Amino acid sequence: MSLQWDPWDWQNYPIAQQPTWHSRDELDAVRRELSLRAPLVFPREIDSLKRGLARAAHGKAFVLQAGDCAESFNDHSAATIRAKLRVILQMAVVLTYSSGVSVVKIGRIAGQYAKPRSSETEVHHGVQIPVFRGHIVHDDRPTLEARRPDPQRMLTAYDLSRATVSTVKALTEGGFSDLSRAHSWNQDFVASSPEGERYESIAAEIERALHFMAACGIDLSKEEVLHQITLWTSHEALLLGYEAALTRLDPASQRFYDLSAHQLWIGDRTRDPKGAHVRFASGVANPIGVKVGPSMGISDLLDVCRELDPDREPGRLMLVARMGRGAVRDKLGDLVTAVRDAGHPVVWLCDPMHGNTFLSEAGYKTRDFEDIMDEISGFFEVHRRLGTWPGGIHIELTGQDVTECLGGGEEVLEEELSRAYDTICDPRLNARQSLDLAYRVAELLIR
Repeated sequence: MSLQWDPWDWQNYPIAQQPTWHSRDELDAVRRELSLRAPLVFPREIDSLKRGLARAAHGKAFVLQAGDCAESFNDHSAATIRAKLRVILQMAVVLTYSSGVSVVKIGRIAGQYAKPRSSETEVHHGVQIPVFRGHIVHDDRPTLEARRPDPQRMLTAYDLSRATVSTVKALTEGGFSDLSRAHSWNQDFVASSPEGERYESIAAEIERALHFMAACGIDLSKEEVLHQITLWTSHEALLLGYEAALTRLDPASQRFYDLSAHQLWIGDRTRDPKGAHVRFASGVANPIGVKVGPSMGISDLLDVCRELDPDREPGRLMLVARMGRGAVRDKLGDLVTAVRDAGHPVVWLCDPMHGNTFLSEAGYKTRDFEDIMDEISGFFEVHRRLGTWPGGIHIELTGQDVTECLGGGEEVLEEELSRAYDTICDPRLNARQSLDLAYRVAELLIR
């Protein structure tokens, strides 16, 4: 990290994907207020996550990063958080039990309120309006007034993120994540599916193993790992004013940490090596992810790696391939080889969602489950061919019984998309599809 870096010097660099704020004075006042607020996470937690990611960088762990495409101001109840956490826990159990590999669990949660977009505007009923950029910027209602960027919403995003962090901690430390309760995580609509029945079988085997250990005299009450899990928080670092206001200098280490989340990522549209987002991320000690799309060249990728990981520190950098099923086998290998040969101990993740989006005949933005799985399979094939470690997956999902993505074990058909299409931005896997994906990824891990 540069000695000249400070949390606000990104303002001297070119920046993309920002809203047009209408009052600089109001924006500055909100940033000052955020800078006085308590951190959402702490440096020692961030360092602990980095150690877990270092194990993944060395092929000793697998990363499951999952959650909403965009969190909503309108649905942040404890029940919604519990349902999302339950699906992530189920997926982690399937991956760990089936493959024997430990899983680092990172949620797209407690801050994923901003979204980059491919267009500045959209047309609704013949009227051109600003495109929706997330609830941290404006409302999703399709009117000119609702889409006016409002800096005060950053304070609301902070408040909701803090409440979400508290809820997640209460659940993960208060018994909800206890491995002996694996049966109770099976929601009714999942339990009645083929995926749910397979999961119940695993839960029963885990229960028998716990009874066996107890019968052997092992005091399971002292085994903290069986009773608590850690779900690390993450979001895209898109609004740098929000991120900089929550960045603090840690007195013990004399390093800056962005205390809005444990892990942050830079999107494929903002990963310019000479841009503001890379500059900001270069100076914080958090683990940083970078989305790597099919247009990214080797030179740019290596420049990004040098900016973000100059010390070649295991656990510091995650590269999230989002190629699309049609490009992953052709384009990923050269990038993986270049990064490996340059000596950067990165964690490679597969984001199989964003490169496989299309419009249904009825106009719904959707993704096909088989396309998603095909990209993940291609990701594994490339790494196996090169002798590198396929470090994890980055998935958009929900704990609700939505119909936003096609296919899966209990196939969602195109004519069913309208039944429960609830996303405010991109289509997500539902609980059944998420569990189906976990089983199929587990099979890839043990091949």
